Amino acid sequence: MKEARVRFAPSPTGYLHIGGLRTALYNYLFAQHNGGKFVLRIEDTDQTRFVEGAIENLIESLHWAGIDYDEGVFIEDGKIVQKGEFGPYIQSERLDIYKKYVDQLIESGDAYYCFCSKERLDAVREEQKIKGLIPKYDGLCRGLSLEEARERIANGEEYVVRLKLPANRDIKFHDLVRGDISINTDDTDDQVLLKSDGYPTYHMAVVVDDHLMNITHVVRGEEWLPSTPKHVYLYEVFGWEKPVYVHLPTVLNKERKKLSKRHGDVSVDDFRSKGYLPEGLINYLALVGWSPEDNEEILSMEDMIHKFTFDRVSKTGGIFDKDKLDWVNGHYIRSQSIETITELAIPYLIESKLIDKDFAEKNREWLEILVDIVREGMHHMSEITDKVRFMFDNHVKVEDEEALQTLKGEYTKTILDAMKQELDNVEEIDEELSNKLMKNIQKATGIKGKNLFMPTRVALAGSLHGPEFAKIIYLLGKQNILERIEYVEREYL
Repeated sequence: MKEARVRFAPSPTGYLHIGGLRTALYNYLFAQHNGGKFVLRIEDTDQTRFVEGAIENLIESLHWAGIDYDEGVFIEDGKIVQKGEFGPYIQSERLDIYKKYVDQLIESGDAYYCFCSKERLDAVREEQKIKGLIPKYDGLCRGLSLEEARERIANGEEYVVRLKLPANRDIKFHDLVRGDISINTDDTDDQVLLKSDGYPTYHMAVVVDDHLMNITHVVRGEEWLPSTPKHVYLYEVFGWEKPVYVHLPTVLNKERKKLSKRHGDVSVDDFRSKGYLPEGLINYLALVGWSPEDNEEILSMEDMIHKFTFDRVSKTGGIFDKDKLDWVNGHYIRSQSIETITELAIPYLIESKLIDKDFAEKNREWLEILVDIVREGMHHMSEITDKVRFMFDNHVKVEDEEALQTLKGEYTKTILDAMKQELDNVEEIDEELSNKLMKNIQKATGIKGKNLFMPTRVALAGSLHGPEFAKIIYLLGKQNILERIEYVEREYL
């Protein structure tokens, strides 16, 4: 069997979209599962939409997500480099290659020069719409002789090159997700292959590149499905073996509409900046349109590689459910080492000015305990700031009415006085005392259970519920606890 070769071929028109990351992931999983090769190609033939820095962002996003590729475009020492025997892997560096094959199609009569202006094309399509016809090119220039066309080019007329599709011909191909597909050429346009600026369209470049790079499986979004018959026909007229096609369902929001910036986060950077872990995002994203046979939902990259097949990919659009993503990502936050999670938390704590770099370096053990007691309920790392803010301000804020009433209850003053007395006898709170302090107060006051713990928790942490209380006592330390008691007595009691 021929070695499986797949490619991810995005356009550098902005930051990597979450749907693009899923396409890259499925290509990667398929290549890894089958012991094949994965290629990164940059399709930048539409120079008007090129965004500076998009290639670098794309490569960095794939690297962050743990999606490695074998050849194509890389970054080394801050520079874009290309590696592999089938380069260049950036389409704008392959213009001579495309021109050669366009000329071949012209000579064989499978393509033709078209001189129609944009104004004429718009008018033709508008008239077709009014008549209820499929809007497409009307073939005005199909009948031009090659001699006449070349004479007009020599006279400086602007032109494009179009594919000459045969009339009333069913073009058939098999898609691994969609099954057998047949589209009649009468329902299809004579596609532009070469634009007036000398750049090929996607339809020309993708066929030439996939053939020359020995791509065996074309795995891409379903938006390219209507164009595939033209690509299949191009393979036919060139006499090339066509690849296997796999058109993936679109990633949709909960309203079953395509994910867009208007409805929230859509780029990989959006999720990175919020502190989603690559393991969590990739695990969840794999399940948006695919499921393993055993329906397991927590999957390592190795698990996914082992289990991935295209026959488990859905025909219908995958719903991107942020609540489900949060659940999956929360699992990874809890399963990572506390050292790793603390390292990820520190930038958010510094950005919110709760700590600075010097504090982070000198109090690493303290921070690890703090992060550990709050990570249980976290869904992404940016939540850490709100989870721990109460630890950095001795002016305790009690905003919940039930908590406020508890704080103002009959036992609070007695408990706080006993706590001050207990702390008068110690230099600092060690781990042993933090575990015994509340028992000591219970003995001293006779107050126990909720009547003891709830008012104390509100007084020191501002809420009725939260992380393990003994750890809060240890982390606050003697001086901060005394300051909090003083503030609470002054402001609330």
